[in-house]
Amino acid sequence: MSEKAYKPAKIWTWNKGNGGRFANINRPIAGAIEDKQLPVGKHPFQLYSLGTPNGVKVTVMLEELLELGHKGAEYDAWLINIGEGDQFGSGFVEINPNSKIPALMDRSGEQPKRLFESGAMLMHLAEKFGAFLPASGTPRSECLSWLFWQMGSAPYLGGGFGHFYAYAPEPMEYCIDRFAMEVKRQLDVLDQHLANHEYMAGDEYTIADIAIWPWYGAMAKGLLYEAGEFLQVHEYTNLIRWTDQIAQRPAVKRGRIVNRPWGEEKSQLAERHDASDFDGLNV
Repeated sequence: MSEKAYKPAKIWTWNKGNGGRFANINRPIAGAIEDKQLPVGKHPFQLYSLGTPNGVKVTVMLEELLELGHKGAEYDAWLINIGEGDQFGSGFVEINPNSKIPALMDRSGEQPKRLFESGAMLMHLAEKFGAFLPASGTPRSECLSWLFWQMGSAPYLGGGFGHFYAYAPEPMEYCIDRFAMEVKRQLDVLDQHLANHEYMAGDEYTIADIAIWPWYGAMAKGLLYEAGEFLQVHEYTNLIRWTDQIAQRPAVKRGRIVNRPWGEEKSQLAERHDASDFDGLNV
C-alpha cells in the first residue's frame, strides 16, 4: 500500500480547497447563501437552467411541444451560472431546495407550481399537454421505466465516471476503472435494447428518449469528457443510430443550444425568450 494511501478520519470535515474543477458548486449544507431574486418573463413557463444534459432535457421538451403547436408551452429560459453560485441564491432555492439546475415555474394556472427535478418536469409537461407519454399499456410502462432508469443511472456517468476521469485533482485508477466499467455496462444496456426498438419505449418517441439522449447520446458520439476513445463508444452502433436519428429533430436542434453560453458562437443561446432568438443560429 502506498504511504500516501488515503485513510478516512474519524470525523469528516469540509475542505473547501479540495475537489478539483467545479469543487465550488457543491457544499455539505443546503439553503441560500445570498438574497437574490430571479427574473420573471412574460411566458407561462419560466425555466432557470444551464445547457448541461439535465438542462437540455427540459428545453428539448419545451421545444418539442412548441413544434407540435402547443402555444401554451411558450417559455423564458434564464441562465443560471452554477460556476458563480447562482443556484444558491434565495430565489432559486425557493424553487429548487436542492440547488441544482434545472428549476421550472409553471405560471399557467391560478397558482404557480414549482418543479425541481428534470424527470418531474418532463412528466408534468407530458401530462399537461398530452404528448410524449403513452396513455396506457406496455408503451407507458416502458416509457416510465426507461425514464427512471436514466434518473438513476446518469449519476454514475456524470458524478462518477465524468468526475474522476475528467475533473478530479489527480487520476485514481480504482475510481476510473470502477465507473468506466459501469458506464460501459449502461451503454451496452441501451445498445442491446435499441437493437430491437426504434425508440426507448418502442415505436414512439417519448420523454424517455428526451431524458436519455442528452447524456447517453453525447457519450455515444464521444462528446462527453473527451472519453470516446477510452470507452470505445463506436462499438455501440444501435445507440449511435438512435442518437443520430434524434439529433435530426428540429426541436432537438433548438433545445440543445438553449442556456448554452459556450462553444461556437452560432451554437449557443445563453437565454431564450422568443422563437426569434434562434434566428441566425445553427439550428
